[in-house]
This record gives sequence, C-alpha cells and structure tokens, in this order.
Amino acid sequence: MAPTDAAKLLARWVGQGWLVRIRRGLYAPVPLEATSSEQVLSNPWVLVEQVFAPGYVGGWSAAEHWNLTEQIFRGICVLTAKPVRRKQQILQGVTFIVRHIQPTAIFGTRTVWEGKTKVQVSDPHKTIIDILSDPSLGGGITHVEACIREYLGSSDADLKTLIAYGDRLKNGAVFKRLGFLLSRSPKPDRAAIDACTQRLSKGNAKLDPALPGGRLMTRWRLWVPRGWGGRSRGLKAAGLADPEREGPRLAGVANPGGNNSALPVCVRGHLWGLRART
Repeated sequence: MAPTDAAKLLARWVGQGWLVRIRRGLYAPVPLEATSSEQVLSNPWVLVEQVFAPGYVGGWSAAEHWNLTEQIFRGICVLTAKPVRRKQQILQGVTFIVRHIQPTAIFGTRTVWEGKTKVQVSDPHKTIIDILSDPSLGGGITHVEACIREYLGSSDADLKTLIAYGDRLKNGAVFKRLGFLLSRSPKPDRAAIDACTQRLSKGNAKLDPALPGGRLMTRWRLWVPRGWGGRSRGLKAAGLADPEREGPRLAGVANPGGNNSALPVCVRGHLWGLRART
C-alpha cells in the first residue's frame, strides 16, 4: 500500500494497542499476554540489527555474554559504523550506549539468534581488544583487567588471535595496555608480552584516558595512575624483566631528557641513590 496509508494503519494499530512504536519507521507487536506496552521485547538486543546496523553488541555487554564478568550493567553497549548523533539512546525503556567506529573495525563477531532475529556480538577476543582500545567500553581499566584475567583463565583464551586482532585494529595503545596488564597477571606469558613489546608505537598513552596519569612506565610508554605499580608475582617465575620500570614522576617533569642526573628517579619504589621510600 501507499506509504501514507501504511502510516495511518500503523498509527491506528498503535492506538488500539496491537503495536508499539519504538522509533520512526520501527514498530513491534504487543504480545497478547502483555499487561502493558512499555516493554514488549523479550530481549532488547534484537533492536541492534534494526537500529544500529552495521554494528554489533560489544564492550561490557559482550563481556557479560561470554562470562568474562559477573557485574551487571544497566545499559547495552553497541559499536556501530553508522553516524551517531547521541551516545545514549533510550528505546523501549532500555538504555543503549552507542560508540561510533570505523567500518574496518567491524570484525571478530559471532551471530547470536534471539528468536528469529540474528544479532552480531563481538567474540571473546574482539571484546578484549575493544575494551583495551577504549577502557570506558569495559567499565574502566580496573574492570578491564578483571575481564582479561577471566579471559586468560577461560577455554576461549587464544593470545595469538588476540595479537592478530590487535594488529588488525591498528591502535598502538592496545599493545601498550595489553602488554602492561599481561605482565601483571599471575602467570605472565613471555611470548605474548614480547609480541606486545615489538608492536609498541611511538609516544606515550594513558592506561585509562579517564584517569590522571600518575607516572610513566617507560617500558610500555604508558602513563598509569598511582597505585598501579605493583609487580606481578608471576614475573620472577616466568623469567621476565621488571616491566614496572618507571620514569620520573616529579611535579612538572614530564620527560626530562639530556643530562639530568641530579633529578631523583623512582625505581622499584625507592628514590635511586637516596633509597628513601616514596
């Protein structure tokens, strides 16, 4: 039928309670057993394909799906190559947190069926790479590290695939964060840490852009907040060098170069030469 007639018919069915309007041009039937039309979808994931394609469920929502976390987040995290006007959208009473990504970043997904609707969700490896690329997608760097440790202890863990996905995403900060966090794990993997070291890009990044960088881990070219300098108990057993070698963290001294031997440098929790606790 003509678009105008279709719009009138749909509006009449909405008024009669047979349909609910989710957004312009998108409607859902109201189940006969439903007591209200506020939420008629059994799983809001089905909206991802209709509203945000090309894209997928990722970040903390994918981490929940793959049992990488026990925390429950209120919003659904979606990554999409579609232009995004609002990063937070409410559909059918459900909050969607939407991040725009490049089309080339859409890979490493799996199909999940919700009834007759297929939904794309990032696989465990891509989930880890995405939250390393943007820790806010993982609920912050503390939760990101917890997800990584769950991943490493799961049957899905595959560090070669993780490194390959990082190469494909082409975000240098991923390997800085991954190498640093792997070196803090109870059983550091030498091959994976070496692979991250070989892929370090120039410049310094923040462990979490949302947090202040307290000090510079020179090996990883990574600014980390205070309290993140503890050495992994597995480093010595793995025969790895200390990745916690720090650069200066004096106020106003970001990267003192040249001959600055008079400046105290914090190494392994002591002021070098003074042996004083910091």
